Amino acid sequence: MAEKIKISTEFIKLDALLKFASLVGTGGEAKQLIQDGAVLVNGEVCTMRGKKIRPGDKVELDGQEVIVE
Repeated sequence: MAEKIKISTEFIKLDALLKFASLVGTGGEAKQLIQDGAVLVNGEVCTMRGKKIRPGDKVELDGQEVIVE
């Protein structure tokens, strides 16, 4: 079951979302996982740490899904 994360801005950067959703503990951990290709955005591997995630986007890490609203 995907967790829904509500943001109050137009977008959130991918590394910040991973921390905000508690999928990682630190920004450094987020950066490493993104660079290693472990993060999926809308079903595709994303290696851009600053990727803008907008409402409706789905982010996946280690089988955990987050949907941004």
